[in-house]
Amino acid sequence: MDAGGGAGADGAEVCCLSYNQDCTSLAIGMKTGYKLFSLSSVEQLDLVHESYELSDVYIVERLFSSSLVVVVSNSKPRQMNVFHFKKGTEICNYNYSGNILSIRLNRQRLVVCLEESIYIHNIKDMKLLRTLLDTPRNTSGLCALSINHSNSYLAYPGSASMGEIMVYDANVLKTVCTIQAHDGSLAAIAFNSTGTKLASASEKGTVIRVFSIPEGQRLCEFRRGMKRYVSISSLVFSIDSQFLCVSSNTETVHIFKLEHLSERGELILERLHGQDVHGSFKLPPSPGVGHHEPRPGICNCTAQFLRAQECLHSGDNTETSTPSSHLIQWPSLYLQPGPTGWGRVRPNKKTQPPWFRKVRHRQRG
Repeated sequence: MDAGGGAGADGAEVCCLSYNQDCTSLAIGMKTGYKLFSLSSVEQLDLVHESYELSDVYIVERLFSSSLVVVVSNSKPRQMNVFHFKKGTEICNYNYSGNILSIRLNRQRLVVCLEESIYIHNIKDMKLLRTLLDTPRNTSGLCALSINHSNSYLAYPGSASMGEIMVYDANVLKTVCTIQAHDGSLAAIAFNSTGTKLASASEKGTVIRVFSIPEGQRLCEFRRGMKRYVSISSLVFSIDSQFLCVSSNTETVHIFKLEHLSERGELILERLHGQDVHGSFKLPPSPGVGHHEPRPGICNCTAQFLRAQECLHSGDNTETSTPSSHLIQWPSLYLQPGPTGWGRVRPNKKTQPPWFRKVRHRQRG
């Protein structure tokens, strides 16, 4: 992807990278300032704005495609700066009691997450509405805010040692529910575009669970792996909430497919001979970057999902090319129900289904 004379063209070191709420814009924080790009084209990034007033920028968040951008610099990690970049003016700035770890936006609310507190602002006048004090220690600033301002739910860890999620309604300013999601500490959480589903993963990284919001009922769970623990960096739903993408510190991206809800309210998964995981594949290398040289700090799940969709639609993949419209690569290990529960089965002539043999044959050919 050509940056069009933008990111990295001046040799500046990248500190952070983030997408806006509907993934139409890309924000890059650098040692020398920050830049905003439009994602109207997959082939090239169009530079929208650049600023060098603040240095060593580690948080840049843009509100959809508006002129409002929120910036935090390592030179003043306790200060949030809100700019109108088209007018070139600063709207306001706020100082907090600790270092700012993350910021989340929608059209109704602005949320600032510190290690042991969360601040909720009304984005229209930047008035502070509520402060959530004495929250469990959250060193990574993990939190999620629904981009749908009608369902302006906020999710954050309810425990520092267990996978408990607190769901807070940022519109009416009250706690909605508490979800016991995992046994271990949380690693990633994400809402879908409508704010009706919440996905979570623990630090083990083997199981991803999806819950209904605001009820907090578990809808389904997906297994990313069996024994190998990985560090999941991000989760992202597709815009239509039919797919969930998971990225980690490995080269593999997992895409899980969600089907329609049945009358009983249970989530029906598309099962291929007892297979829960809908697909996994290795990403084609970026220009100048090999499979075994991932770029630290830039491996974002949304970016990988966009590349995944591009591979799916074009049918081009460096690893395999299958007739399926959803799966890029059939896994060499799949799950099959048995008398004592789900078990791992390695495909062979006796256990593999006919479609699996055909696909494997096509791949070898």
